[in-house]
Amino acid sequence: MRFGKTHPLGATIQSGGVNFSVYSKNCTSMELLLFDTVDARQPSRIITLKPNRNRTGHYWHAYVPDLTAGQIYAYRAHGPYEPYKGMRFDRDKVLLDPYGKAVAVPDDYSRKAACGFGKNTSTAMKSVVADPRIYDWEGDTPLKRPFSRSVIYEMHVGGFTRNPNSGIPAEKRGTFSGLIKKLPYLKELGVTAVELLPIFQFDWQDSPEGLVNYWGYSPVSFFAPHHAYSSRKDPLGPMDEFRDMVKALHREGIEVILDVVFNHTAEGGHNGPTLSLKGLENSVYYILADGGASYANYTGTGNTLNANNPIVRRMIVDCLHYWVEVMHVDGFRFDLASILSRDESGCPMADPPILWDIDSDPVLAGIKLIAEAWDAAGLYQVGSFIGDSWKEWNGKFRDDVRRFMRGDNASVRNFATRLLGSPDIFGHEEREPEQSINFVTCHDGFTLNDLVSYNGKHNELNGEDNRDGYGDNLSWNCGVEGPSDDREVEMLRNRQVKNFLAITLISLGAPMILMGDEVRRTQRGNNNAYCQDNELSWFDWTLPERHSDIFRFCRRLIRRRLRREIPDENSVVSLNQLLRSARIQWHGVQLNQPDWNDYSHSIAITTYSHDGLVMYHLMFNAYQEALEFQLPPLPSDSSSGWRRIMDTFLDAPDDICIWKDAVTITESSYPVQPYSFVFLCAKLSG
Repeated sequence: MRFGKTHPLGATIQSGGVNFSVYSKNCTSMELLLFDTVDARQPSRIITLKPNRNRTGHYWHAYVPDLTAGQIYAYRAHGPYEPYKGMRFDRDKVLLDPYGKAVAVPDDYSRKAACGFGKNTSTAMKSVVADPRIYDWEGDTPLKRPFSRSVIYEMHVGGFTRNPNSGIPAEKRGTFSGLIKKLPYLKELGVTAVELLPIFQFDWQDSPEGLVNYWGYSPVSFFAPHHAYSSRKDPLGPMDEFRDMVKALHREGIEVILDVVFNHTAEGGHNGPTLSLKGLENSVYYILADGGASYANYTGTGNTLNANNPIVRRMIVDCLHYWVEVMHVDGFRFDLASILSRDESGCPMADPPILWDIDSDPVLAGIKLIAEAWDAAGLYQVGSFIGDSWKEWNGKFRDDVRRFMRGDNASVRNFATRLLGSPDIFGHEEREPEQSINFVTCHDGFTLNDLVSYNGKHNELNGEDNRDGYGDNLSWNCGVEGPSDDREVEMLRNRQVKNFLAITLISLGAPMILMGDEVRRTQRGNNNAYCQDNELSWFDWTLPERHSDIFRFCRRLIRRRLRREIPDENSVVSLNQLLRSARIQWHGVQLNQPDWNDYSHSIAITTYSHDGLVMYHLMFNAYQEALEFQLPPLPSDSSSGWRRIMDTFLDAPDDICIWKDAVTITESSYPVQPYSFVFLCAKLSG
């Protein structure tokens, strides 16, 4: 063993061996543990790192010859255990390397053993030495598709193929390889990007007793793919299988966006386990309160990562670089991103260093950056999130569209604003319309089917007496709570599902749809299925046939959106510029008489394509009765008359048509049925 070097952090293969480097400021001595197998009860070798030889500044380092990729290792950090001062060193606890590129998980891993006092050597996760250079990308690079040409599909890697009815061999269900086998489905649907719920190694035992953490918002290693999403059993298998998946998706023109959790870890609060950061330098990695004795909890999970500390900032940026440069991902969605704007005392900052680090980083230029611009402690920054490149989940789009489509009073004005890219939220900045990520449903809450099938949440299976999850979902069950055999109820639900999909995909902004919404996937009213790794959450592969009409409708919508004219996809046209140059006329059931009063449930809009050669007329009726809408007269240079492209009240295939199959409307008005959306189109002479 030699002294080694401080850089790079982590375990790095060098000529004839491996260099190890880890940060710890207050540690008094460090042990590097080497293991022969994943399930070894004890390390085969313990290397003590001495302060006078293996420490430079706050970095502990060593070079160990004759080690290669696949070597399993971990640390034990010795130092003061003074939790009232924020120091929680525990010489008995086996610790993951924060920069470890792979994680080995023993069969008897125990979160409980990592809590409190006592050794956990045999039951702890360990890191694995990896050589990221060894992989044939075959010329693959991130796609860098413009947001203006993007349709995002939020999905769960495991849940997409874990169902036995997926048609995938058992050993590949719920894995990166399983997702590859379902690429034809994604290709047929037409989405351009998958946004994967967390795939960093997470602690699935961070959950209520008897359940598992299914969503994965419980990270323990930011650089390592989750081991259970790999069909390979060797410790380095997840890394290569993830890259196989990325390469396969790119070949089909589909980008990969990772949902990343840099706001907290699985180590929880003062009673939580010591897995990595808590045992290496607790007071640096976490925002503490009460002089260090307790954890600030802006996340609702027990702890908050100290993202603007220089050490944590470096780790986050290094992590993003790794996933872009080594793993070829196309972008990131930042969970509870507003936490990244908090300083070490938890106060919001005007110019958070970590956000500007990410925003201005040349490696990340052109990479998709999406913020969930709020946190669990009430900080809400939609429309005011710091940075020039960030796009933002638009929670107000979700809520206002839900209110309008269930027939709420005083909802039509906000609904109209959401259709136009939410200029009331984003218009103060000269930014592109796609700054708004438009969605009606996401992993957190009801599925689209359940949004139109349940008035209240039904989370009893989560073991918290239905106390968890949102209480007000702005949902409407269409007259019956839960599944129904009533044909009229089912027709109304089908119509509402189409309405929500259509509004999401025709509005200005970048659309995102939730896995399975295109085939009415249900969670039986559970709006917080984070702990349900079972058929309640998994994609049911009988649904594409059972709800083929919805799938066809969604597929046609996506194709129509991606064909729509965009002035120049390589230039940025701001939302304000677009709205100033657009020819827009608002109507009610009478032309040029929009009804903005609190009791209005309908609106219509006429607009034109960018080149002025196509005229569009959209009519929305969220009222319980049919309404007769007057149609705008067409200019004398119209070569086609009005054609009906979409009417969500009609059955397939008349609900959505391509131009050549569209019915010509000869009357001067059109009856829009209850809870329906109609889209008309006319071609004009050039």
